[in-house]
Amino acid sequence: MRFFLYILLTGILSVFYSCVGSSDPRYPRYTVFPEEKAVTAQEMSLDTVFFRYPYRVTVRDSVAIIMDLHNDNHYFYAFTYPEWKAIAPFGKRGEAPEEMLSAEMFQFSSLDSVWILDANRMLITRWSVSPEDKTVSRKEEIRLDKKLVRSLDFYRTDSAFLITDYLSDFRYHKVSHRGKPIKSIGEIPTEINYEQDTHPALAQAWRSFTDYNPKNGIYAMATQLGETLEIYNLKTQTHNVIYGPAGEPQFIAKGGEGFPTGIKGFVDIQVTDDYIYTVFDGMSWKERDKFYERGMAAPKGGHFLYVFDLEGNPVRKYTLDKNILGIHINEKTNTGIATCAESDSPIVTFKL
Repeated sequence: MRFFLYILLTGILSVFYSCVGSSDPRYPRYTVFPEEKAVTAQEMSLDTVFFRYPYRVTVRDSVAIIMDLHNDNHYFYAFTYPEWKAIAPFGKRGEAPEEMLSAEMFQFSSLDSVWILDANRMLITRWSVSPEDKTVSRKEEIRLDKKLVRSLDFYRTDSAFLITDYLSDFRYHKVSHRGKPIKSIGEIPTEINYEQDTHPALAQAWRSFTDYNPKNGIYAMATQLGETLEIYNLKTQTHNVIYGPAGEPQFIAKGGEGFPTGIKGFVDIQVTDDYIYTVFDGMSWKERDKFYERGMAAPKGGHFLYVFDLEGNPVRKYTLDKNILGIHINEKTNTGIATCAESDSPIVTFKL
């Protein structure tokens, strides 16, 4: 089915589940944002590099890295910033030993610490960028323990990797820098009672984008389906769960396959020193399916930027004039950079 294929291409996994009832609401809801603002995005001119699906962007030390999810050759490209002059592609797609079978997420910590997760190889690699030599070289690889099954999102801290759980037994794992599980934390904050044998599917339904800020200890998760935000404060060991109007991910099972019945939710998340920024889609799967029935591609990304405080209280809602995917927010300059798969340019910028 066309829309089911789209789920696979955008990295959202289908789910098989059945529920046996639900309880009263356990978690607080937000309904509106105190402030709302319309924002105009400006396209950026980059060196001649073709992107098929510009997915994520991050800037550090006068270097920008763009991840191309559905590329022909390389998953990543490094550029000078703010000039956007090409440095080098890296993360070659292929089956050779040092090539990549997949790229789920990356973390750009410094010029010599670009961390990349390849779920299909169960591997995290570290890369180093040299703007002067115009090279990006592979420096280290960490093979993940098979107990982790399939890791789809991660963040490297000074002491461990934070890796989301795939089997629904926990919410995330602390994993050593050698790839070995140390501790498993949390549970999926659903308000629906599920049969035990559907729990692996439940984990797929609750697949979330994550980010962590070591300064404030906030580790945040935003669901790709539905509208649920989770905030773990690793310094105070507290956990907040906040539901939006669309609630948790919704699905039905038909003919042995799982189909979303609610909305496409958050698209990216960034935790800054003071706020949590999220890109939000919000289109229902019924609406998206109508595009495919007409032989058209559904919109890619969302045109809402939601801002929450570090406890999950809604602060501000921005409405952009373009759909965006990945974000990089600079609070010092009050600007945002985003990837855009529906523009002639893969990068747009906007003022907040």
